[in-house]
Amino acid sequence: MDIKNLKPIPKYIEKLIENQDKKYYRQNCGNTRFYAYLTRWQKELIKITVAVKQFKGERYYKQVAVHGLHSPVCFAKDIDCYIIGGYVVCWYSEGLQKYPKSYADDKWYTYKDKYFDPYAPCVNLNYVLKIPEFKYCAINGYNQTSIFKYLRCYEKYPQAEYLIKLGLPNLADKRTILALLKKDKAFRRWIIKNKDICNLQYNNASSIIHAYKTGNTFEESRKFIERKSKLYLTKKYECDYSPIKKLFRGKALERFFAYIDEQKINYGLYLDYLNACNDLQLDMSLSKNAFPHDFMRWHDIRIDECASKRAQIDERKRKELYKKFAVTADKFLPLQNFQNKKYAVFIAKSPADLINEGNALRHCVGKMGYDEKMARGETLIFFVRRLTAPDKPFITMEYSVYGKNVLQCYGNKNTKPNNNVLDFVNNCWLPFANEQLKSLRLSKAA
Repeated sequence: MDIKNLKPIPKYIEKLIENQDKKYYRQNCGNTRFYAYLTRWQKELIKITVAVKQFKGERYYKQVAVHGLHSPVCFAKDIDCYIIGGYVVCWYSEGLQKYPKSYADDKWYTYKDKYFDPYAPCVNLNYVLKIPEFKYCAINGYNQTSIFKYLRCYEKYPQAEYLIKLGLPNLADKRTILALLKKDKAFRRWIIKNKDICNLQYNNASSIIHAYKTGNTFEESRKFIERKSKLYLTKKYECDYSPIKKLFRGKALERFFAYIDEQKINYGLYLDYLNACNDLQLDMSLSKNAFPHDFMRWHDIRIDECASKRAQIDERKRKELYKKFAVTADKFLPLQNFQNKKYAVFIAKSPADLINEGNALRHCVGKMGYDEKMARGETLIFFVRRLTAPDKPFITMEYSVYGKNVLQCYGNKNTKPNNNVLDFVNNCWLPFANEQLKSLRLSKAA
């Protein structure tokens, strides 16, 4: 696609845009609107986006973007995009603005095809049907915004027309659905039988295919896909669940979700158990290891076995660990200097503090490598204490230096703290700690 000698907007296209614009916008509306029209340019179907603005009762039209059906790039002129403000257009060359914008010089520039494609109703959609290869594409039934996305799907998967005529335009540009329709006759019959449910907006392509392949209800499949997405889209500064993702795939992942619901545990607890089992080189393909009947009992057993194994670490490395741990604790000591009328926060100052805390509260903070993570500065462990008993273990908290958030906060036997404690941690101490962390970084930079 070449932008040279691009023809101006035809008069009949301006008339079509004007007629459509009058339906939706009041007279002398000063906002910029976008419309699009289709045409052929150098044997390629192109979509030209037109910006429209009214000024003193007159409409002004401006070509601002050109996308080609088979082109990896698009062209844009006098248009920019802001995260909050959306697309903006400079009208200096039309005499509607006193000064040109920094992004505008009335020249065409190339960008990746995905850019500068604002929502713009197409005023001559029937033009597509005049092209022989798209004669039966049913484009008029496609109610989504990206015309070219649909046409590109249709070129590879003519079954897209079938979905539109079936009343499923929201699925007509989903390549995973189209690919399965192309090769699986049983899926076509299943889609027809369940078309009313498939047309509901919350059923995305993944949940539809999952429901078809597993025989689950749509609601079960939707919930499974949501949980899977949350597990797989964990942020880099949060817990690394890759051992869980590696162990449980397909139907095994469904069983895993059902298991943690039954045992009333979370991903973090299971991850600690799984890491311990891996350290002990247990065969996790065995059901008795992957899904122990009494999880908390076997969690504690495996953690203790792993701790015993780790206790054999070379003494020199252990001393080095204590030294690095102390340096980290001293560095982030200002984060603990906060208390209210009920609670205070203290940072762990040595691996022994973690062991004592874990033994007192019967959880694994002193056994599962938290000492090494803290020594490396990857995470920080704090102890929440009652002011009436500052030396008695009460609540253990893990804080992410990178994410500036609380990763874990548990009491005795990994129980969830009451609302008073959570309010103190999240709404009182956390903002204070983040501010202290900011001050530490600024002082280091200075």
